[in-house]
Amino acid sequence: MKKISLAICMLLIVASCTKEHSKEYITLSGKLINNTDSIATISSRSGVLKTITINADGSFVDTLKVPKQDIYIFKTTEQKIAPVYLKNGFDISIEGDAEKFMTSFKYSGYGASNTNYIIAQSEESKNLGNLSSIFSLEEPAFKDKVSALKNTYDSILNSYKDLDTVLVKLAEDQNKQIFNYIESNYAVNKKTSKGNASPKFENYKDIKGGTKSLDSFKGKFVYIDVWATWCGPCIREIPSLKKLEKEYHSKNIVFISISTDEARRNGGSWEAAEKKWRGFVKEKQMTGVQLWAGEDFSFQQAYQINAIPRFILIDPQGNIVEANAPRPSDPQLKTLFTSLGL
Repeated sequence: MKKISLAICMLLIVASCTKEHSKEYITLSGKLINNTDSIATISSRSGVLKTITINADGSFVDTLKVPKQDIYIFKTTEQKIAPVYLKNGFDISIEGDAEKFMTSFKYSGYGASNTNYIIAQSEESKNLGNLSSIFSLEEPAFKDKVSALKNTYDSILNSYKDLDTVLVKLAEDQNKQIFNYIESNYAVNKKTSKGNASPKFENYKDIKGGTKSLDSFKGKFVYIDVWATWCGPCIREIPSLKKLEKEYHSKNIVFISISTDEARRNGGSWEAAEKKWRGFVKEKQMTGVQLWAGEDFSFQQAYQINAIPRFILIDPQGNIVEANAPRPSDPQLKTLFTSLGL
């Protein structure tokens, strides 16, 4: 009798061992309807970790090991991409429509809550939309809005149980960065909002000789183009800018182009950067006031310029009309000029 009991116990132990998922690898399975691809890949920032065969009916199952728990990319083509949080020991199933990649995906199984949280957080981030609407709020309304957003983000994080501790830390740090960015940029945007005195540039080199400062143009509207010779979108605006300068030549407005060409893109030489700017202006026969900022980044920093071209409109008193003015190619710019009596 003891031998029979011992045998039953051994069978139960073996059965238990075969059902328990190994912590040394991940099982990834699922099914994609409307699928036409034969393989999927799992990639990290350093490249493809695993290639998975997709059966004719869209089903797939495979195992893999990851070097660390992290957000990886599940994809079948460059256009069909979805995130998946992986950690060795997870057993995750992905089901969805291959023609509605990611948006139709359902993640289930052990460890899937991590990816479901990432998707929910991503969707909420999309709702932030254009932050200019938040930056335009008065301070009490802004604080209420930020508080409500923080509560929403915390609620999403807290609604998913058994999240991996690494992901929780990553999410908390990311949320902190988002709100630090919003709050710090709100302060900057208030300083550069319509009607405020514009930040100034001083002693920028003039292509015609000498230097110019913003105060040099007091009494006129000033339309500023912040650009660089290496910037494709900047170059595409030059013909439209030249047309505007010709059309408004007799009006009370001056068109200023400020080059931000710097040493880093010119072999570490500021002299080479200036030479490139001068040569480009001559080659393109650029009109208006052509200035070079050189090593002075203060004007760019004051306006938080992190992408070019950037266009700024200032009134004759030196106050900001638009910190993000329409481009020369945008018909709305001439509409704005008309509204100002130009």
